[in-house]
Amino acid sequence: MQIQLPGRPTPLVVPAPGWAPAYPPPASRRVFAAAHVAACGGPDGEVIDWESTMRFRDHLWAHGFGVAEAMDTAQRGMGLSWAQARELIARSAVRAAERGAALACGAGTDQLRGGQSHPIPRISDAYAEQLGFVQSAGAGVIVMASRALAASARGPSDYLEVYGQLLRQAERPVILHWLGEAFDPALRGYWGSASFDAAADTVLELIDRAGGKVDGVKLSVLDARREVALRRRLPTGVRLYSGDDFNYAELIRGDTAGYSDALLGAFAAITAPAAAALAALDRDDLAGYDAAMAPTVPLSRAIFEPPTYHYKVGVAFLAWLNGFQPQFAMLGGLQRRRPARHLIRVFELAAAARALTDPELAIERMNGLLATFAGPERV
Repeated sequence: MQIQLPGRPTPLVVPAPGWAPAYPPPASRRVFAAAHVAACGGPDGEVIDWESTMRFRDHLWAHGFGVAEAMDTAQRGMGLSWAQARELIARSAVRAAERGAALACGAGTDQLRGGQSHPIPRISDAYAEQLGFVQSAGAGVIVMASRALAASARGPSDYLEVYGQLLRQAERPVILHWLGEAFDPALRGYWGSASFDAAADTVLELIDRAGGKVDGVKLSVLDARREVALRRRLPTGVRLYSGDDFNYAELIRGDTAGYSDALLGAFAAITAPAAAALAALDRDDLAGYDAAMAPTVPLSRAIFEPPTYHYKVGVAFLAWLNGFQPQFAMLGGLQRRRPARHLIRVFELAAAARALTDPELAIERMNGLLATFAGPERV
């Protein structure tokens, strides 16, 4: 099938995807897809579209991914309140239990106003409240980075105190989420230092003190060299979950010295080809892995281009094109944060990656969207 896009001299061919309708969880890597939230109720996304939101999680589980719930991909700190996150976690926990599927949920401190200083004990209490809720739902825990802690900590010792108290309350090993400033500028200097190596020292000290309470670290700094360096310093049995939406293909593939597992927002945009690539990796078919995964990288790099924190728009856009939600709508109207030329480019790259799972529907919806663009917005 073909579509004529603005700025192209010839129509774009949208190939049939060719992927299987479902894949088992991969055996050789542990992978989570960070899921977004679909909205409805007008252009400003006034309410959560629960039916579409839950159906998208079914899609991720059907392709073998664990779901990372109520993370920044779900607009935590950018439209999704803690009250809404609680309901999202509760609904997903019931759904996961019914399906015997993997689920890990974000526990943070977003009850507190971000960007303001708070007493350290109050931050610890906020973390503890969310940890307790996630554990009561029966889900795994991802300890999210805290804007409140970033604004209040006087140095590494405050991070060690807050996280140390929290880990003592953990019923099973948790994932630590190290989110770089490209994803959230308020987190600059997290772990008490602007130096990556010094921050890594603090994380490693925390893991050493934790007595087995850390399953892994999800690193989202968009720097493959730094990820590999941290991975090689982690104790045996502690996983490095790649959060590098630029370099995930090579990091997951790995080398003779090791590989990364993954927890990626990109997986929500490239679900089918990524699942096929991981299935090839399970078969030790590296050529098959590369053939399926490599074309997704330009797409992911476009979705996550600066300002990176607006990547959620691309995830929701592809979910809409693929029929998982009836409206291209996000909470707070966030879908308007990317210009038309960006969406057109994402469509082109999604076609090249065979990430458009229903080409006929995708073309129909894209043509409808193009009709709403006018003048300079068309390019």
